[in-house]
Amino acid sequence: MNIAIVGLGKMGKIISEIAKKRGHEIVTIDPASKDADFPSIDQKSVAGCHAAIDFTHPSVAIKNAETLADLGMPTVMGTTGWYEKEQEVKSYIEQKDSAFIYASNFSLGMNLFFTILKQISPLIDRFDAYDVAGIEYHHNKKADSPSGTAKTIAEILKNNIDRKKTITYDMVDRVIGKDELHFASLRCGSIPGMHKVILDSEADTIELTHIARNREGFALGAVLAAEWVADKKGFFTVDQMMQSILTQDRQL
Repeated sequence: MNIAIVGLGKMGKIISEIAKKRGHEIVTIDPASKDADFPSIDQKSVAGCHAAIDFTHPSVAIKNAETLADLGMPTVMGTTGWYEKEQEVKSYIEQKDSAFIYASNFSLGMNLFFTILKQISPLIDRFDAYDVAGIEYHHNKKADSPSGTAKTIAEILKNNIDRKKTITYDMVDRVIGKDELHFASLRCGSIPGMHKVILDSEADTIELTHIARNREGFALGAVLAAEWVADKKGFFTVDQMMQSILTQDRQL
């Protein structure tokens, strides 16, 4: 495949490396980078490409998505912070008969973690002896808290465990309600992204943990998404891609 990488920051550079390792040809597009092949998204910069991967900034994500749809370019959107306009983007993609896939986290490992949690949380629902909570750790440069990934995990748990009705992310300086799911955050030093789900009873504790060592897992997921969406039409989430991959009779 030929893939256009939109945004040549840290993620864009790693995605380029991963794509090349998987045998793809890449072109890079970034108005702020002198190392990019092209400064803008247009007919010339995406000529011959089968898909585009965007890791830029929320302020330009929707415009980029629309421009790529105008050019008929299947798009992987790794940029976050535009989800309040999701229906608007979906309508535009469908109007243009293009293809688009997005995720708050394209890490292959994390999406496997999501899948595992969706499978086991109904089991947890059957055993009231186990309370459920979570915690996420990140480096002290991370701007948001809790992480978007933590919110996704918490929603999976709440949606599948009937006794948990609400999610609490803030500090709890009181006795927590039995119907509350507490998901805490910690920021310190250079800690890589870590998300942990804790099941605790009087008899024992079970912990499920995902640790991101570097950005390569996110990059691989984005490239896999480009491979997956290149021959499709429609508006997709990474969940749909994962279900498709997991039912294929092959290994990645």
